Amino acid sequence: MRLIVRAIGKLPAHDPLADVLADYQTRTDRACANIGLSGLEIRELDASRLTPAKRTKSEETFLTKDLSGTVVCLDERGQHLSSEKFAQFIGTRRDEGIREMNFLIGGADGHSKEMRARADKILALGTMTWPHMLARVMLAEQLYRATTILSGHPYHRA
Repeated sequence: MRLIVRAIGKLPAHDPLADVLADYQTRTDRACANIGLSGLEIRELDASRLTPAKRTKSEETFLTKDLSGTVVCLDERGQHLSSEKFAQFIGTRRDEGIREMNFLIGGADGHSKEMRARADKILALGTMTWPHMLARVMLAEQLYRATTILSGHPYHRA
């Protein structure tokens, strides 16, 4: 199963968060090899130059293009999971033979009602509001943590 993060907004290459994101992606790719996952892919849409009307349509198109497998929307109104339960969720989908698990991070206005209805799970990273660029790094860390939990690696010390 491939883990795919689809995020609105693009981290500039010189941004320190881009380095952190790349590090977690590399770590996750290595951990995935041991547990029947094929790695972490991060897709970003730079919609900053679009008008608000075009941005909404472009964001929805980007997030749903070729969307298959399990869909997880990150939303402040979503479910709160422990790292262990999150790993279990991923492991269960892997064991069911799901080929892709897509994690959608919307733009400044969040996800539409239709997008949330399309999701298999709506997940929150906590009750606080986080900048979208930081949220993708936090998600990448949790994906790495989940893969280490599934592999029995000592990174997660619960």
